[in-house]
Amino acid sequence: MASSAMLRQVQEGLSRETAKRLRFVPGLVYIDEGVVCGQSLVQREQTLTRMEALLQETGFPYYLASLEQALELPGSILRRGPGGDGEPSPSYKAAVEGFIQQQRQEEASGEGGTSPTGLSSQDGPAGGSHARLPAAARTEELLRLFDAAETLTAKEELLQMLRSHLLLHTARTQGYTKVMTGESCTRVAIKLLTNLALGRGAFLAVDTGFVDSRHGDVTVVRPMRDYMAKEIAFYNHFFGVPTVITPPLHAKRREKTSIHRLMENFLLGLQVDFPSTISTVYRTGEKLSVAPAESNSELQRCLLCLCALDIAGEEELALEPTLVKEDIGNGAESRAAFIPLLCYSCRLTFKEMGPPATLPPYVRTEAQRRNCRALMKQQIQEFLLEDDEEEPGGS
Repeated sequence: MASSAMLRQVQEGLSRETAKRLRFVPGLVYIDEGVVCGQSLVQREQTLTRMEALLQETGFPYYLASLEQALELPGSILRRGPGGDGEPSPSYKAAVEGFIQQQRQEEASGEGGTSPTGLSSQDGPAGGSHARLPAAARTEELLRLFDAAETLTAKEELLQMLRSHLLLHTARTQGYTKVMTGESCTRVAIKLLTNLALGRGAFLAVDTGFVDSRHGDVTVVRPMRDYMAKEIAFYNHFFGVPTVITPPLHAKRREKTSIHRLMENFLLGLQVDFPSTISTVYRTGEKLSVAPAESNSELQRCLLCLCALDIAGEEELALEPTLVKEDIGNGAESRAAFIPLLCYSCRLTFKEMGPPATLPPYVRTEAQRRNCRALMKQQIQEFLLEDDEEEPGGS
């Protein structure tokens, strides 16, 4: 609902009757997550058809994607882009083009399929392109990935990770430097307490703040975080804003609920008796600093969330034995090879994600590349000049 309200406000800001007209050209992205929400193929087709009709009415460029396409992302999506207000660096597009060419060469002798990073897109209201669902093999691979997750909390975190990476990839390939998401004040407050329970206390300002610049070349902003979910619902009702409601993540019958849903029920329950609960939590998050989440070195950033690694020294040695259990395989495909690349929270989630072989290919590829770079740096460490070394002649 918040995304629909945000779209309506952007439309009003771009209209000629507005006193202070917005000065940007928006593009719309819709990611179909029906495969992990228990929807059938018919239901997914109906949702995509309805969503495409709504997006066409806006007249803005729009892009339709499915969650399965996140499995085909290049490893460069996990690297921070160059900062600044200029155009996105062409190095990422070059990496994507090289990845596509490699995939085409590998599939040249096999069955034909859709482009691995292709998005069903339409640049205007005219035209009748219909979104195609991905191949059944990709759907089964995605379902195996979620089935391997041991808890519903890990599935929620995995869904958020794939969604954010796919949004980032779309923004980079289409030339956008800003991504606007529709988190409301209620959703931000729930996310703040949830991430605190998941061990992401050092990154709360990045995960819930107005500006998220961890990706460098693409900045994520949350313009709807000042509005309560109830206010947005009333706005959509009185102004007749069309909304498409997506079902939550599908859970098995005997599966325990996730930390996300427990925290949501807890916070909304308090809000009934204490109406200022959500606003108080939200204002508390406003006072947090972004500095602990920043890092300039690639090897000092988490592989999955791109935040600064918050574990070092004795804490890492104490935590590692609790995370490595029944390690199967050697080299880059083992659990021990991934642990040094992850922050504290991602390590806890990674422990419940099943064997490393079920992880998305781009995650395994980037992990192997980082491990090789770390090994190379260790071998030439004695020949490197550190920035914090005192220069000769200094006092």
